[in-house]
Amino acid sequence: MSSLPPLQEIQSSQEVLSQVLTILFEHSPILQSTLLPQLFTNLPPLTSYGQLIDLSLSQLGTWDDSLRAQFIAGHPRIGETKALSSLSSKEQGGAALTPPAVLARLEHLNACYEARYPGLRYITFVNGRSRAAIAEEMEDRLGLAHSLSHREPDLASIAALSVEDPPWRSELGRAVGDIGLIAHSRLRALGAA
Repeated sequence: MSSLPPLQEIQSSQEVLSQVLTILFEHSPILQSTLLPQLFTNLPPLTSYGQLIDLSLSQLGTWDDSLRAQFIAGHPRIGETKALSSLSSKEQGGAALTPPAVLARLEHLNACYEARYPGLRYITFVNGRSRAAIAEEMEDRLGLAHSLSHREPDLASIAALSVEDPPWRSELGRAVGDIGLIAHSRLRALGAA
C-alpha cells in the first residue's frame, strides 16, 4: 500500500487498519499484537488520519514502559541503509548522499545510545536534516564530543541507566513523541494531512 485508503475502510477492516498503522508508525510486533486490537475494538468514527495518529499516541500513553520501548524498536536505527520502508528511506536521506565516515559514526552512536539506554532505540524527527546533523544531535544527547570516530568512546565506558531512572523514562517519552511527529509528517508526505 503506497497511499492511504479512505477512512471508512479502516473502520471496517482490521487488516486495512494494520496496513495504515504500519505506514504511519513502521511495522513492529507490538503494533500488531497490542495497538491494533486495542484501536480496532474502540475506534470511534474518524474524521481524519491525524485523529488516528492522536488516538494511537493516546493509547500508547496507557502502556507500561516495556511495551512503549518495544513499540519504538519498530523504527529503524538512524543511519541504517538496508530493509528501510520507502518512507523511512526518504526521511533519512539516501545512503548515497551520506559519507561512509558519517554512516560508521552513526552505527557507533547507535551502539553507544543503546548501551546508555538499555531497551531503547534512538528515534528523532529527522525533518529533512542530514545524517551528519543527526550524528551531532546524538552526540549532544549522549554528552559526547563531536567526532567522526567510529570507535570513540569505547562502549565499555558508557554507563547504563536503569529503566527506573528518570532520564531513561524521559528519553522514552521523547522518542514516543518524535514518533508522533514522524507519523504526522508522513501524512503530509502522502498528501493526507
